[in-house]
Amino acid sequence: MVGKFFWLFKCLILFFSFGTLTIYGQDLEPRAYANVPKNLNVIAAGYVFMNGNVLTDPSLPIKDFTLQSHNMAVNYIKTFGLADKLARIQVGLPFTFMDGSAVISDQMVTGSRTGFADMKVRFGINLLGSPALDRSEFRSFEQKTILGVSLVTSIPTGRYYGDKQVNIGTNRWAFKPEIGVSKRFAHVYAEAYGGVWFYTDNNDYLGKKLEQKPTYSLQAHASYYFKNQMWVGFNTTWFFGGKTIIDGVADDSQIDNWRVGGTFSTPIAKGQSVRFQYHVGAYTNNGLNYYALSAVYQYSFF
Repeated sequence: MVGKFFWLFKCLILFFSFGTLTIYGQDLEPRAYANVPKNLNVIAAGYVFMNGNVLTDPSLPIKDFTLQSHNMAVNYIKTFGLADKLARIQVGLPFTFMDGSAVISDQMVTGSRTGFADMKVRFGINLLGSPALDRSEFRSFEQKTILGVSLVTSIPTGRYYGDKQVNIGTNRWAFKPEIGVSKRFAHVYAEAYGGVWFYTDNNDYLGKKLEQKPTYSLQAHASYYFKNQMWVGFNTTWFFGGKTIIDGVADDSQIDNWRVGGTFSTPIAKGQSVRFQYHVGAYTNNGLNYYALSAVYQYSFF
């Protein structure tokens, strides 16, 4: 029985990565392509605090923007076999409380927003190095190099006001195809992902049409795992592009940002663990300068 729970901790800690909030391509998701058994379920609840220039389009005519955002999210993850490859579906729905101030047309304006943010659905499959194994087969399998692909879809479920410049929701769909590589070196896991966000148009932006060019993202992670299945990680991401066009007129809104952060995860009970993450902007050329703290509780079962 002890061996069973130890193995379950291993699956749980290696697997969950979808609780991180994604904003304009700023993903920091360690272990997104980790090898785990098929038919695994994970339910997670998380909280993210963000402070700074967040949740706003960098093309907006807003300066001296300061915002505090409290975000809660519920996530569900399911693994399964597809053509003998390990596949997974991940669904996350956040709820946001945010308030702050900004200088608009040289006047200080304060306000707040509360409501659901856009739902994220991720489908992924590991093409190489990660077969779909049941629990008994997985116990003796050792991960080496994994190559995986995924598609993240952002569904416009978030609260949106067409006459407001700052909103929780985006009022448009977005899609991010991604490719990822994961390599194990004894107690260390190294990962690198590359993806592109594509956006549909927002036809209700202050009575105008808002278009956005693709946003390209690269991220890398290095994680060290201890014998008790506690782990710590270093995370970094670089994202660029995303120029916006309003009623056919482009502006100087292209972003070129780099973020760094750290992650700590530990088991706390049978089939349960908690994870903490902190990340901050290392270089910012156009808004989106903020720091974020998150805490996630997760429960795994078959």
